[in-house]
Amino acid sequence: MALLNFFGQPFGSILQVAYTVADIEKAMASYLDQMIIGPWFVRGPFTPQGLYRGKPSEVRMTIALAFSGHVMHELIQQHNDVPSVYREMIDKRGHGFHHWGVASTEFDRDCEAYCRRGCQVAYSDTSPGSRVTYFDSRDLPGMIEVIEMDEARERRYTRMYVESLAWDGSEPIRVF
Repeated sequence: MALLNFFGQPFGSILQVAYTVADIEKAMASYLDQMIIGPWFVRGPFTPQGLYRGKPSEVRMTIALAFSGHVMHELIQQHNDVPSVYREMIDKRGHGFHHWGVASTEFDRDCEAYCRRGCQVAYSDTSPGSRVTYFDSRDLPGMIEVIEMDEARERRYTRMYVESLAWDGSEPIRVF
């Protein structure tokens, strides 16, 4: 069954623009105040069960997601100093832009295509319902995250998108 995209971005295109931040509460407040992006959907702190550069990762993190039009913005705060795909970029450049997220309905095929292009896997989490892989993009200023789109993720993102369209400024921070 082909998944329909109800939040507006075509599958295979950039769904998400992600940034690392030192303080997620302050970052959400700034986006709310200065850019009127919201509501923010927060998850964490949590520890995903992924692999960073082929080894188990112990990163503890919180993420916040919000739509502006059809594009999702993601804020990421790492709470510990362990090596991670986020710490790697923070150590190189400080906080700021980290990656683009690309929606995929053919996850294995799309990941193989990035590998054939010479991109190396920097991080992967292949838990059921959570398959994502970050690739070093070689000569772009950030990483590329391939995000497997299944029906549950599609429903979750669509709900966030619809809530952003109807958002009246109340309840600017929500838990997902």
